Amino acid sequence: MTFGHPLLLLVLLALPLVAAGWWLVQRRRARYAVRFTNVDVLASILPPRSWRRHVAPALFLLSLAALCVAVARPHVTKGVASDKAAVILVLDVSGSMQAQDVKPTRLAAAQKALHTFLDKAPKRLRIGLVLFAGEAQVATPPTADHALVGQAVDDAGMLESFGGTAIGDALATAVKLGQEITGSGTTAAPARRSLAALRVAAAKTPSTLVSILFLSDGHQTRGVLEPLQGAALARQAGFPVYTVSLGTTGNTTLRGGPGGGGGGGGFFFGGGGNLGNRGLSPDPATLRAIANLTGGTFYRAKTAGAVEAAYSKLGSSLGRTPAKVEITDELVGAAAVLLVLAGLVSALWAPRLP
Repeated sequence: MTFGHPLLLLVLLALPLVAAGWWLVQRRRARYAVRFTNVDVLASILPPRSWRRHVAPALFLLSLAALCVAVARPHVTKGVASDKAAVILVLDVSGSMQAQDVKPTRLAAAQKALHTFLDKAPKRLRIGLVLFAGEAQVATPPTADHALVGQAVDDAGMLESFGGTAIGDALATAVKLGQEITGSGTTAAPARRSLAALRVAAAKTPSTLVSILFLSDGHQTRGVLEPLQGAALARQAGFPVYTVSLGTTGNTTLRGGPGGGGGGGGFFFGGGGNLGNRGLSPDPATLRAIANLTGGTFYRAKTAGAVEAAYSKLGSSLGRTPAKVEITDELVGAAAVLLVLAGLVSALWAPRLP
């Protein structure tokens, strides 16, 4: 916390004087009370010796303290919405997203979580949406019209997608979309290198106000770029990637598939023809590596509640930049509330004449 007028904090020195004055008044009341000979009157005038008699004065002192700090014009660092910020949502819509280990399905849980993100995000934040399975496509370009993005999220359940999961290509599409916002041009695809080499090469690039929020439930089965190559593109562009691995294990069923109920939602699952554990199991190791490489955060979501909590947290943080914000009004409001509480407590617990 910083202050616009720090010298005015010296008024806090008056608080000990107020406390000492209250203590002296209490002692004087006690000495004056012994002059009464009527015990009943004496009992009604003397305050009861309990913690209650200290509550109202304590609230009053806290109120004065808040006002003393307020006059110094305090400022704190908060995350504030930035007009230049943008978030690219990337959603896996491959056939495995119809798995029912996350209720009602992985895709339905992800769609609900995305709506939670849209509700939490700053209204001015530009949000884009990329959908991918065996290929990646831009569903909505970055826009502040969150209702439009929400409609595209709902329509993702009706998308007829090719089989497979192209994680690297989806990241490259999101990076290109982010670069169109920043006007930073395109970045050439890096050669296949180790994770350590990618980290060294990517660390030379400054960050921007574009973030990528990536959700997938499976392993890479298609695409031109490997997942870490797509991650390297994001890191070179300075775009942190926040990854969410959705699902439990491969021991589950597809909606509309063998052992599953309901319709297939227009999806075709083609993860290399393998419907075993690898075909339906998530790949948290790869998604964690993507987040680590790009400076983002990895989330493991095994339930609908977990994925919604992750998106709620990200919706309250992404698209905001640290800035100094004055909180004088908040402190004055708190002082007023404390003063009212002190009056109410004093009226409620004060001794009364019989």
